[in-house]
Amino acid sequence: MSSLKITTIQADLNWEDIDANLAMFDELIMTIEESTDIVILPEMFSTGFSMKSKELAERADGKTMYWMHETAKKLGAVVTGSIIFDDEGAMKNRLIWMRPDGTYDYYDKHQLFRMGNEHLAYEAGNEKIIVEYKGWKICPLICYDLRFPVWARNVEDYDLLLYVANWPVPRRVHWQTLLKARAIENQAYVIGVNRVGVVKGLEYSGDTSIFDPFGDELYHVEYKVAVHTHELSKTRVEEVRKTIPYLKDRDIFEIKF
Repeated sequence: MSSLKITTIQADLNWEDIDANLAMFDELIMTIEESTDIVILPEMFSTGFSMKSKELAERADGKTMYWMHETAKKLGAVVTGSIIFDDEGAMKNRLIWMRPDGTYDYYDKHQLFRMGNEHLAYEAGNEKIIVEYKGWKICPLICYDLRFPVWARNVEDYDLLLYVANWPVPRRVHWQTLLKARAIENQAYVIGVNRVGVVKGLEYSGDTSIFDPFGDELYHVEYKVAVHTHELSKTRVEEVRKTIPYLKDRDIFEIKF
């Protein structure tokens, strides 16, 4: 496909309440007025950014996974966002890429947020994934990963880089600046989907944004619940890479753990 329609949902999450969040997202999804290919939800969209990993973790047969499948099937679109996942006793901040047919890929957050003790409650993933969907190559990452450009480095020639997040107001300038930088350096669309609201005195401004492969901002919304559908152009990716072909001059190296 030369174009891809994505829908971002910026929401005020209910703290550690899975049922309330799934019901809320049902209502927000009902407001989508046009067809879409991908629906993107924030980080830990069913709970908020909680460190109660063992109490809130779900398995593959849990209610959130079931909800994601049913929603994807109803929309005929991919639904993606991260959840607290129990992988045979290993707690993961896991992004699920749920397709309408019930098959899915997943990405486990690599860079765990030390300031919030995420590294004590979860185990880090060590594998970046590239999802191929409708002719597009897509790299999904999670929140704090944004601060580490090497992890997002575009060696796969992906077309779209996306971040789901719970990124607070005190560092909102960093969020906006780094999203733009990732788009410029990787010559790819970059989408960042964040939450809004206040939790335990910490405020979230949202600042959900879309940048094109040249770094131009195509969409931005702050401090409110918002559902937005935007069409991305594969031709734009090709134009930018042809005009300024610096990806061809990438250094070759490997990441070692």
